[in-house]
Amino acid sequence: MKRPSPTPMSTPTPGNGEGQPGVMIPSGRKRLPLEAPFMRVVATGGIVGIGVVIAAIMTSLDAQGWVIGLVVSLVSVVLAAALWSSRRL
Repeated sequence: MKRPSPTPMSTPTPGNGEGQPGVMIPSGRKRLPLEAPFMRVVATGGIVGIGVVIAAIMTSLDAQGWVIGLVVSLVSVVLAAALWSSRRL
């Protein structure tokens, strides 16, 4: 018994990112003018929240204040650098 040959789904068109090697997220629709800044503000708020959680945990462990400040500031700088260097946001 012969099996039917599989049909290809859809052929990716050039420019949408699907057929390009090394591109995981296809480029989609055009963004609204305030969408990217709004997403960066939301992500920055998330970074602040992560810093607060780290500080609260370290305070409950009776860490010294300067160590808490150092850890929170370093984590915040690293996360902010990753956020602001991202072209997807």
